[in-house]
Amino acid sequence: MSTDETKLARVALTWLAEPGTRSVYALVEQIGPVGALDLLLSGGAPERTLRSAVAARAAAGDARAVAAEALTRGERLGARLVTPDDDEWPAQVRDLRRLALSGATRRVDVETDPPLCFWVRGAWPLGETLAHSVAVVGARAATPYGSHVATELGYGLADREWTVVSGGAFGIDSAAHRGALTAGGRTVAVLACGVDRPYPMGNAALFDRIAETGLLVSEWMPGAEPLRPRFLIRNRVIAAATRGTVLVEAAARSGATQTLNRALGLRRHAMVVPGPVTSAMSVGGHEVLRERPDARLVTNLAHVLEEVGRIGYDLTPPARAPERPRDRLDEEATQVLEALPRRRALDLESVAARAGVDLRTAMRKLSLLEELAMVVRRDGGYALAPPPASPT
Repeated sequence: MSTDETKLARVALTWLAEPGTRSVYALVEQIGPVGALDLLLSGGAPERTLRSAVAARAAAGDARAVAAEALTRGERLGARLVTPDDDEWPAQVRDLRRLALSGATRRVDVETDPPLCFWVRGAWPLGETLAHSVAVVGARAATPYGSHVATELGYGLADREWTVVSGGAFGIDSAAHRGALTAGGRTVAVLACGVDRPYPMGNAALFDRIAETGLLVSEWMPGAEPLRPRFLIRNRVIAAATRGTVLVEAAARSGATQTLNRALGLRRHAMVVPGPVTSAMSVGGHEVLRERPDARLVTNLAHVLEEVGRIGYDLTPPARAPERPRDRLDEEATQVLEALPRRRALDLESVAARAGVDLRTAMRKLSLLEELAMVVRRDGGYALAPPPASPT
């Protein structure tokens, strides 16, 4: 059987049934794409709902003819079809076979099997580009805080040679993509429509830049519309194709939290940037952190790299306040320093008594504090040194 026939069959199957359909993927695994297509077109789908869906699509046109036209259109656009038979196929998306979301009842949460093919615009090999990648996702109605954080993360990840993956939407997605582009790095937009009609159209210039320096990727053939359920179907790919997913901002029941839930279901690194408790755009992420102990709170690039990077390397140093001179003092020197009042001098005996140390110890520690310019002799005793003058 020729490669062209197999590719044509994969495109036709994706047109007949939405990507992720478990029974279609199972048939392809069992009897191959061409055999699965023949079976579905002959009315032999194993499930009634699938038979109805195939019959409805088949009534609208010949599946093979539609697929052939899509391949021709893709070639004119400069888009290529990538299948599991190609060297650039991202093998990690096969993990979607084991994705099972708890309490799932909606079709988009149940039908989450791996893709049959990808349409790709851009010169980079798909698998290589996604092998070292992190997803940054979040709200379309992003706040200035969220946009700033997403831009910084996108820039920082790209600057460290990580591919930044997102969905190309307004808000957090756009900020992450632009951050990566500003750093001169690679970014990938995974779309819920054809690669020739990216949505939203207001991001057309952004999509053109991504296609020039990164990749536009979709499971749907050129010309496909961005229907609402397709965004959730698409989100499983973002979660599976990357090392980890960072949720920057999300309202309650946001599609972005669904991407994070899929990452958690796949045991990928799932990270949440906290936000103001007064913001509706913080609710989704905070709820994930409350309900899922396997989700990690991250506040900067270093935290993200520690999660997705190499074990034993990319570690975040503990957060510490700036070191002060008194931080280097031992316990007795600190006692002596604390014993000195703010506005007057004390004699040696009084300092020792207030600090609770003997005279010899008080004398040694006061000498040390003098050397460190923290104590001065004044009025026959010892006093705190005046603070350094501020620069003019």
